[in-house]
Amino acid sequence: RFADFGVLHRNELSGALTGLTRVRRFQQDDAHIFCTNEQIMDEIVGAIDFLKTVYSVFGFTFDLVLSTRPEKFLGEAKVWDDAEEALKNALNKSGSKWTLNPGDGAFYGPKIDITVKDALRRPYQCATIQLDFQLPIRFDLKYTGEDSAPKRPVIIHRAILGSVERFIAILTENYAGKWPFWLSPRQAIVLAIHPSFDEYAESIRKSLHSAGFQVDIELDPGLTINKKVRNAQLAQYNFILVVGEKEKENNTVNVRTRDNKRHGECSLDVLIEKFNKFKTERTSNAEESF
Repeated sequence: RFADFGVLHRNELSGALTGLTRVRRFQQDDAHIFCTNEQIMDEIVGAIDFLKTVYSVFGFTFDLVLSTRPEKFLGEAKVWDDAEEALKNALNKSGSKWTLNPGDGAFYGPKIDITVKDALRRPYQCATIQLDFQLPIRFDLKYTGEDSAPKRPVIIHRAILGSVERFIAILTENYAGKWPFWLSPRQAIVLAIHPSFDEYAESIRKSLHSAGFQVDIELDPGLTINKKVRNAQLAQYNFILVVGEKEKENNTVNVRTRDNKRHGECSLDVLIEKFNKFKTERTSNAEESF
């Protein structure tokens, strides 16, 4: 099994270029699995399981479609039939629902197309799992079988994210800018109610940053605390940490969220503990479950 994040180029027409979803240079999480015909089913089951694991982290659902032999194809019909049967068995074994799309496979082998659906149920084509009988022939690939005779392997092309740029675009659309805490580039911001507490606010920021979190601070003396909070909410910071005299005395922060939910006073140690939990468990609704 070989996998890499390779740089690919596609000379798209300028009118077809769209944001991150259609670009001329992109990264792909490409994998090529060299296996025997007997190993196809187990490898495909493993790829689908990998797919489920990754997509469930982001809260995506997906549809599986098996595309079979087209009218114009390379290779022997018997090999195609055996491969399609292996893919069907793998899809059934995976426990996922799937549909058949006859005649829409690639000329070099059948494939499983994966359509992701975001929070608004909009479909996107991302992942792909394809069988390839032709490249092993073109490159004259061989391995020695158990009977000591030379045999031809099969190549499985597998991409889970597809284009990384496209996947980021889909994530952005899916979350509408409200990134979950574990994935957010703006996890928290510290706001002092008065410039006299800026030093304490900075100490909180440093402690959270040292603990591995993306934390900013607002030190503009010309802004009222209400304006600071409003700006932080518009900037979609997951957590807004307000500090003043009481918080400085108790070594605490006052916690609220970007949706203006107030969780009240919290010690720095407890805050770091909760943030670590949200991060490691990849909690999708950290602001609510705080």
